[in-house]
Amino acid sequence: MSEQISAALEAKITHTISVLQQAAAEYAEGKVVFANSLGAEDVVITDLISKHTPKIGMFVLDTGRLPEETLKLLTDVQALYRNLQVEVYYPEATDVEDYVRTNGVNAFYESQEMRKGCCFVRKIKPLKRALTNRDAWITGLRREQSVTRDEIGFKEFDEGNGIDKFNPLADWTEKEVWAYIHANKLPYNALHDQHYPSIGCAPCTRAVAAGEDVRAGRWWWENPETRECGLHPGTPPTGQAEAKPINVMDFLPK
Repeated sequence: MSEQISAALEAKITHTISVLQQAAAEYAEGKVVFANSLGAEDVVITDLISKHTPKIGMFVLDTGRLPEETLKLLTDVQALYRNLQVEVYYPEATDVEDYVRTNGVNAFYESQEMRKGCCFVRKIKPLKRALTNRDAWITGLRREQSVTRDEIGFKEFDEGNGIDKFNPLADWTEKEVWAYIHANKLPYNALHDQHYPSIGCAPCTRAVAAGEDVRAGRWWWENPETRECGLHPGTPPTGQAEAKPINVMDFLPK
């Protein structure tokens, strides 16, 4: 690794590897899986899993409305990490048809109820399928990302899905995520270069301005206190201090 990796980050990398190894050791093969959303954090976890715990499974939720740049990254990840099996889950066609027929193709802009209904069809139901018969899953959540995530732990019990949940990058900063990506020359979503720090479905994601936090471009028409899709509805308290807004422009790739 290059000089971009500080001693503090080296320590976090070592801890993250230990969290992944703990997850791999605690559950039988095939019972723990990484939910790869193809964000910057997920690129880091993918690389660490490939190098240290390749028996951990991995899946991507393709909602049917992902940006082309995200799909390009999926192709790049599959080509680079030949030792990993990346499964792709899609929403049920009848669910999407029913939602659009009843509400309209872009009804998610009309209300939070409509938006969550779309997320339920395109994300939550496919996630439930992906987690069927699993005992634990791994995410790229970080405490710094938003006020809805500032108390997540490295390991929690996910009551909604009835299984354990690991967040191995919980204490990483945005700057540390990008330091790892640059030091290891990892592929990442091209939209990050256009000031998209957090990327979801194309119509629900936009670039952020200087000084805005990393989740400001997601569902920007809603209250940030409740701006989640339902994949991660809530987490138990861990005693962490409230996350402070950061200037994402300082950390985006140059």
